[in-house]
Amino acid sequence: MRRIWAIAVVPALAAACASTPPTAVHQPMTARPQPMPQANQSNGAIYQVGHVRPLFEDRRARMVGDTLTINIVEKSAATKKSNSSAERTHTMDVSVPTIVGLPGKSVQGLTLKADDDNKFSGKGESAANNTFTGTITVTVIEVLPNGNLLVSGEKLVAINQGEEFIRFSGVVNPIHITAANAVQSTQVADARIEYKQNGYIDSAQVMGWLGRFFLSFLPF
Repeated sequence: MRRIWAIAVVPALAAACASTPPTAVHQPMTARPQPMPQANQSNGAIYQVGHVRPLFEDRRARMVGDTLTINIVEKSAATKKSNSSAERTHTMDVSVPTIVGLPGKSVQGLTLKADDDNKFSGKGESAANNTFTGTITVTVIEVLPNGNLLVSGEKLVAINQGEEFIRFSGVVNPIHITAANAVQSTQVADARIEYKQNGYIDSAQVMGWLGRFFLSFLPF
């Protein structure tokens, strides 16, 4: 019975380790070209009915299924500093004078003094610098009514026992597409860029579910 259970569990664990990491880019990540309506025309020496582009038109992406090269040149830097302080000092003196004939002579002539000093100082600083460069070719998955192109794509690189996923999606204005059918990532609206890994090296850097469970309620 234990052998049967192990045989059933091992493939399931292997499948879980090889699963594709979740993504936030626009779906689907690729699209097939839509078939063009066939006109009642015959092929000629130059004109071909199944050829969807004119002979002298440049090969820039403009229809569903077309490919477009994205040059990823993302660089961001942010710095934040904050400093605050507060200080309060309070002093109080109380004395009991000496009065002839007043009962309680033992406390006459005493002096009482109280000091209160309260200080607070806080300082915070954070900095972030990110650089992401690369190239990925995506596919037009939708042509918006205003002519903009919704593109999405994925690149998978398998290295030894791990896999690297580069994903990109966004909205491209056709006027930014160069003659080489490429566009800079800084010119893409609603851009979503991901770089994720999948494998035992990446899994070793993630805290297990049992550790996360105990950290969720431990006060220290």
